[in-house]
Amino acid sequence: MKAELTPTTLQLPELLAPAGNWECAKAAVENGADAIYFGLERFNARMRAENFTEADLPELMQFLHRRGVKGYVTLNTLIFPQELQEAQQYIRSIITAGVDAVIVQDVGICRLIRHISPDFPIHASTQMTITSAAGVEFAEALGCNLVVLARECSLKEIDKIHKHSSLPLEVFVHGALCVAYSGQCLTSEALGGRSANRGECAQACRMPYELIADGEVVDLGDRKYLLSPQDLAGLEVLPDLVKSGVSCLKIEGRLKAPEYVANVTHVYRQALDRVMELPDKGTRGQGDKEARRQKDKKNNSSFPPSSSPERYNLEMAFSRGIYTGWFRGINNQELVHARFGKKRGVYLGEVTRIRNEQVIIKLEAPVKPGDGVVFDCGHPEAKEEGGRIYAVEQKGKEAILTFGRRDLNLHRLHVGDKVWKTSDPELDKQLRQSFAGENPQFQRPISVEVYGEVGDKLIAIANGELGHVVQVESTISLVEAHTKPLTKERLHEQFARLGNTPFYLAELTNHLKDGIMLPVSELNRMRREIVTQLEEMRSLPKRWQLHSHASLQDLLPSTSPHPHTPAPSLIVLVRSLKQLQAALDAGIKTLYCEFEDPRAYREAVEMVRQGREGRQGDNSFSSTSPTPPTPQIWLALPRITKPGENWILEQVRACKADGYLVRNYDHLQFFAQERCIGDFSFNVANALTADYFKHRFGLERVTASYDLNISQLQDLLNSCPPQWFEVTIHQHMPMFHMEHCVFCAFLSQGTDYTNCGRPCEKHEVKIKDRVGCEHILQADVGCRNTVFNGTAQTGAEYVQRLMELGLQHFRIEFVNETPEEVTQTIHRYQQLLQGEITGSQLWRKLKLQNQLGVTRWERG
Repeated sequence: MKAELTPTTLQLPELLAPAGNWECAKAAVENGADAIYFGLERFNARMRAENFTEADLPELMQFLHRRGVKGYVTLNTLIFPQELQEAQQYIRSIITAGVDAVIVQDVGICRLIRHISPDFPIHASTQMTITSAAGVEFAEALGCNLVVLARECSLKEIDKIHKHSSLPLEVFVHGALCVAYSGQCLTSEALGGRSANRGECAQACRMPYELIADGEVVDLGDRKYLLSPQDLAGLEVLPDLVKSGVSCLKIEGRLKAPEYVANVTHVYRQALDRVMELPDKGTRGQGDKEARRQKDKKNNSSFPPSSSPERYNLEMAFSRGIYTGWFRGINNQELVHARFGKKRGVYLGEVTRIRNEQVIIKLEAPVKPGDGVVFDCGHPEAKEEGGRIYAVEQKGKEAILTFGRRDLNLHRLHVGDKVWKTSDPELDKQLRQSFAGENPQFQRPISVEVYGEVGDKLIAIANGELGHVVQVESTISLVEAHTKPLTKERLHEQFARLGNTPFYLAELTNHLKDGIMLPVSELNRMRREIVTQLEEMRSLPKRWQLHSHASLQDLLPSTSPHPHTPAPSLIVLVRSLKQLQAALDAGIKTLYCEFEDPRAYREAVEMVRQGREGRQGDNSFSSTSPTPPTPQIWLALPRITKPGENWILEQVRACKADGYLVRNYDHLQFFAQERCIGDFSFNVANALTADYFKHRFGLERVTASYDLNISQLQDLLNSCPPQWFEVTIHQHMPMFHMEHCVFCAFLSQGTDYTNCGRPCEKHEVKIKDRVGCEHILQADVGCRNTVFNGTAQTGAEYVQRLMELGLQHFRIEFVNETPEEVTQTIHRYQQLLQGEITGSQLWRKLKLQNQLGVTRWERG
């Protein structure tokens, strides 16, 4: 479906490009980016990028602003307690340098920025996992000025969120897709101590896995990369994205090369301008602009077909396969093809014959000498053959490819191998030329109006697209023309001579009367003065308000000591009714239930209520004995809530539990009048974040972030009242939480829940990694999947130290354990909290006696 687009009803979204270094910044600017985003040495989600330094900021921002481009700094990681002071100084440097905005994940950092500066723009990162209007409201109340939505939002969902939100929205339009929700991925943390929430993602989703259903390996043929999505390409749905009202389209890729940045930025710049039918939004000069106008007359489509040069360029830039992601909704058969998890490029065809030093392929795309190719035999994890093509001879639909001697081991090639073009030197050369040299190659529009009468000075007023206005006067007066009067055409000719400047003349308005003259040399001087003044105005740093006396200390909560620490409390989270019964029988007083089907919650609540009544009717206690505490049941809610999913929350609330384990911004709003505890998904990693959730939303407790190691957790407990927190000390880490349904994709032919046959209800499924560990896969009521680490981890060895710091609430979680395993594990932790065994003894006992494979807690 094509959206009907008119310039009067639609706003051109900002095109935001990535920049991991100076070359990438220049590539983005010269190819039409309206803004770039980049990281500094610390606190950004791409620590492997080259990144910029604080010292680079003034020069970088001056360069960007002179070219009419904004610069956003990524401060999009969690900030630990001991880092808050450094982060405060970082923020002051960023604001002082005239940066246009900062992209933030940490709730506490948003608070700190707004405390330091009332007007410096904050963009809520996609790491904040915002998927609904309630999430946008949360960000707005926090002081954010724009929200980057989760990549998993469809066009329909984006449209709904936009209609019910007052903040501008930004979406990713192109680049790598994380399989897990950003901000909710704990895989790198669980498997290698490298936190994705700290910019250290190890890309475990790009690795091969085996699927195990009911204890048997499922034969999926060459599909091994079960968690590796194709790359996002929103080019085909660009008109719909513009129509949805998003304010900014973001290109992923701060780890990519400058050629990638130039390529992708250029493709989307041209496509956006076509969509808007406004060729004066930016061009590489008048010739290119007119050529583009003529091309668009021939092609009314606002987005290119699958065989277009644009698609070729995007696939050559970087491609694991390109797809519209979740924009058109969920299609689990398309999102993850599972055949490889690394860059491929353009598909050239299939090998039909091999002879001498030549390979014959059935050709599907253009190929030429010098191109680099790789041969895909269906085993991307192994070393693959590849090299540069020496010669090409085309015969009908086949091409004979010749390679240099010893470039290929032809014995390792097979008829039927797929051939991918991975390198196009000619394209790379064009891309490098697009940002080479010192002179601007991408120009932005200005309009000029001229006024004057005989005897007066000529006045020229120039307006830039960013709102800058300059007025220049001639140094000599206008006179009556005997020859060559200043016609509109003559004025336009002189003022349009803007080569080697960042501008082009989009419009000239002549208010002069006929028959007036001024020397061409003076017109040229005025034109140069206009350029100089506009560049000076643009390059001035932004002046944001900065409260010199505002300090981090103003926001930190009081940590006055509490003379009495109650006995430690063991909280148990169960995921089945059988586990719940085992926990009740073990005497647990605080129970969390997390079931795939919320309808089972009603039975769970009834089980606990019956247990209470049984205790109240127990006459074994004398009238003088203290009444034992009755068990309390709290219901855990799905981690993600999208537009139209409040029926799930209503179903849960109708069960009338004692309280709720809330996990996202919709829960905070929906359960505002109920007893609530905040779960780990809120990423509480410092005192500013903990204080905000505790007091703004009245949460009884918050769960400490799973990104904290023991030292950082101690710092958190020392910086806040410890009774605010609970800590999970035993669990199978929830590594991936994802919209992608593995059950649907690989155990059905269906595309989503409407036609998959619900294999999640029929099979117990695990995925086996390269080292042989089998990780548990579960679905929730929204069909979102969680991969739990197959090996449980324990923090038992640190419990005594945490108790000494005043921590009272300790949680243990179960996934697929039997009731007997639940009983035994609870018993050991009860012994631990009562001081009957040490943490080391518990670790050894569980590992040796139950073969649970518990590992020591080494988070962070």
